[in-house]
Amino acid sequence: MILAAGPTFAAEKKYDPGASDTEIKVGQTVPHSGPGSLYGVLGRVGEAYFKMLNEKGGINGRKVTFLTLDDSYSAPKAVEATRRLVEQEEVLALFGSLGTAPQTAVHKYLNSKGVPQLLLNTGASKWNDPEHYKWTMAGLPLYPTEARILARHVVNVKPNAKVAILYQNDDFGRDFLGPFKQVLADAGGTAKVVAEQTYDLTDPTIDSQLINLSKSGADVFYNISTGKATSQSIRKVAELGWKPLHLLSAGSTGRSILSAAGFENATGIVAIRYAKEVGVPRWENDPDVMAFEELRKKYLPNVDPDNTIAFAGYGQVATMAEILRRCGDDLTRANVLKQATTLKGFHSPYFLEGITYSFTPEDYTPIKTLYISIFNGKDWDISDKPVTE
Repeated sequence: MILAAGPTFAAEKKYDPGASDTEIKVGQTVPHSGPGSLYGVLGRVGEAYFKMLNEKGGINGRKVTFLTLDDSYSAPKAVEATRRLVEQEEVLALFGSLGTAPQTAVHKYLNSKGVPQLLLNTGASKWNDPEHYKWTMAGLPLYPTEARILARHVVNVKPNAKVAILYQNDDFGRDFLGPFKQVLADAGGTAKVVAEQTYDLTDPTIDSQLINLSKSGADVFYNISTGKATSQSIRKVAELGWKPLHLLSAGSTGRSILSAAGFENATGIVAIRYAKEVGVPRWENDPDVMAFEELRKKYLPNVDPDNTIAFAGYGQVATMAEILRRCGDDLTRANVLKQATTLKGFHSPYFLEGITYSFTPEDYTPIKTLYISIFNGKDWDISDKPVTE
């Protein structure tokens, strides 16, 4: 009896692979090389953040070992790197991995192994499926959330809108298209889609699609494009002298994309926003931006101060650290998942005021409240009040 009544604190500690009294091991795969290598900075920021935390004593007294592996934005390489993290390195969890296609390739594997796949850098709707894939959660606003909020904006400001849509001919494009059209239909008004055109990522130009859309009589243009196609489309709309209300998906609002199109051509574009930016005067005295800048100067001097991808990575690694902190001494994969799925109300340092995570165990929608914003030729004018889906 005396033995059974011994110290209880040891029994309260629970560990799965990747955790011990002294260490927590987590991983991710991102493109450190190849065409998507600009996103490799997500991993470098993660390394810097955990190094800073470890120098301050770690998380609940444990040092974090963070492994960020290169998948070159390739599905086969993502499979190889993810298997290494799980089977050889034995990480407790993965977070912040990038890309719909690479993460789809490891989706079933990680769920079959019961390894958390958290805060993915993709907003595909498939990640909100707790019934069938409870170990996988997105970290960005889901594309349908964004589409529905933009559609409601159209109904509010142009109730008789005639909408033309350009969309990428894949799951990404369709994730935005369907929910947007559904909101217009449900509104029961006279706002309607009058023309649709698709493009493939391999298309050298999208001029013919835009000429067709501009002739449709539409006064709203929903531009569901990415990268080079976005820059081309913004420029072509201006060249054609077409002046619709121009809606853009949030992932295509980066300054490099708008700069390639010409800021003057992008003036008046409407998109959703949910995050602060670094390297712009508006936020330079924001405490979270200042904390990121301190980290960048000390650990990442080669990263530009206006690198918005790096700042996004900072927000995600801070969120992952919070999940691990909430785990206390129960460092099991089940508890990591439990803490992630109950993050509702947590404000990432990357988010605008009024924005928090909305995860619940039954609904993995990461963020349901977003701001409407309009590009003024230099920066984004953000609406006074956020809009909830």
